This record gives sequence, C-alpha cells and structure tokens, in this order.
Amino acid sequence: MIAIFRKELNVFFSSLIGYIAITIFLIANGLFAWVFPETNILDDGYATLDSFFNFAPWILMFLIPAITMRSFAEEKNSGTIEFITTRPITDMQIIFGKYLAALVLVIFAVLPTVLYYFTVSALASPAGNVDTGGIIGSYIGLILLGATFVSIALFTSSITNNQIVAFIAGMFACFFFYLAFDSLSLIPAFIGTADKYFNAISINRHYLNISKGYIDLRDVIYFSSMIGIFILMTKTALGSRKW
Repeated sequence: MIAIFRKELNVFFSSLIGYIAITIFLIANGLFAWVFPETNILDDGYATLDSFFNFAPWILMFLIPAITMRSFAEEKNSGTIEFITTRPITDMQIIFGKYLAALVLVIFAVLPTVLYYFTVSALASPAGNVDTGGIIGSYIGLILLGATFVSIALFTSSITNNQIVAFIAGMFACFFFYLAFDSLSLIPAFIGTADKYFNAISINRHYLNISKGYIDLRDVIYFSSMIGIFILMTKTALGSRKW
C-alpha cells in the first residue's frame, strides 16, 4: 500500500496535476471569499468564513473527480492494472494507496486557507472576536466531505477505462449525493413522510451539522460509513475482472 501511495503522490507532484489542482482550488475560493460581490467576506460585515465553507464543497465537487479520474481508468486503458494486480498486493491495498494519495492532495489544497481564519480574526472588531469553534468544526466537516468525495470519485474511476467518463460520472455522483437528497426532502409529497430519511442520507445535511462547530458522533459515523461503502464498491468493481 505504501508503494502505491508514494507512486500516486509522485504522479501528482512530479507532473502539473497536483499543483494545478491546488492552485485552482485556492484561486477559486479566494475569488468567492474575498473578491466577488455578494459573496466576499469584506462586504458581508461579519467576521465569519461562512462564504468560504459554502462554496468550497462545490469547487471540491469539480476538483476531486479531476484528480481521481485517472486513478483506475488510466490503469485499465493502458493495461497496467493487470501488472499491478499480479504483484504481491491485495486489491484493498491498491485502493487505499490511491485513496490516501488523493486525500492528501485535497488536504494540501485546504491547508493554505487556514490563513483566512487569521485574516478574519485580525479584521474582527475587536480583533480575535470570531467563532473559532465553528470554524474548526467547518474545517473538520470540509475534510470529511472531501474524503467522501474522493471515495465516490475513486469508485466512478474504477468502473470505466475512459478518464473523461470517469470525470463526468464522478462530478455527477458527488453532486447527487451532496444535494439531491436534500432537495428531495423539500418536495411537498415527501414532507412528513420520507423527508427525515432523505435528510439522514444527505451529505450536505451532515456537513452543515458539523459546520456549526459541534462534532456529533452520528455525523462522523455517517461520513465514515459513506467512505467505507464506496471503498467496498470500488473493491467489487476492481475484483470484477476476475469474474
């Protein structure tokens, strides 16, 4: 697993993939958080990072499938997946190696935004008058959300040998699980009947819960379960070559 992890990280950072991904994430979030009207923190008048945490998931929804689309699709297309799977390493170790490498890249992209906290804290009146607990909770939620998106996008890459298909499928799947169930819970026909079930499986709902600064064990279990389910689905898709 460590060898796969190092190989994937080397691919990310020996080429432009990692640097472009991090740059796009930081520029896009920087524009929404500090430049664009209606969304920038300076015009909001409040010392919060709500604008950043509202838009970051949408950018990750695009960015993560772009990072992971080659993970298995390229290996299948080039035929190297057969070479890797004949080595003394299990399918799960291959998956975890690729998963952790992509997750590390996401964390590297998010880390520089911690500067936003210090900027907002310095701009607050009085200085330091910010909801530190809420911001820490939001960062934890953003990392868990990113980890879930990585598992979803990794699965979509494992079911095709075309990187473009993997990218589009990954974006759609991340969008669907992030927002679709939230929207379904608002349909009048489901209110009072199935809405609570849709809310229970909505990624956005659990992300918003953690963003309030209160780390509920149920939300952590939810994200862990989603990651586990898609990791197992990826293992099944990868193992289908033996059928």
